[in-house]
Amino acid sequence: MGEHPHAALVRRGYAAFTEGDMDALRELMTGDCTHHLPGSHPLSGDYKGQDAVIDMYGRLFQETGGTLRVELRDVLVDGRGHAVAVHVLQADRDGRHLSEKGALVFRFVGDKITDIDECVEDLDTANDFWS
Repeated sequence: MGEHPHAALVRRGYAAFTEGDMDALRELMTGDCTHHLPGSHPLSGDYKGQDAVIDMYGRLFQETGGTLRVELRDVLVDGRGHAVAVHVLQADRDGRHLSEKGALVFRFVGDKITDIDECVEDLDTANDFWS
């Protein structure tokens, strides 16, 4: 029995993100996909639409001088249109280093990502790093 299609799609998304292939990421999302970035720092908020989501990803790389790295650890699916990806994020910014576990909760419509909720290990640490 092979990997669930939603898990495979998430793995493709992480690979594209890691490689900086934003065109490949666009192919995986609906046009109105939303990414919810938690916290109270300048980058936190809801990014709706492919352009807004892709622009936010670009800002993450820009703010970290290209040091942002994400290592996918696990992908869990429910078979009802949801998947959870657990990862470790590492980045450097303004003389500070961030290394923390995180997760993305994906919602799918058919074979496209329609919504991404991001969860972080420590909101205070994330807020300090991105502020």
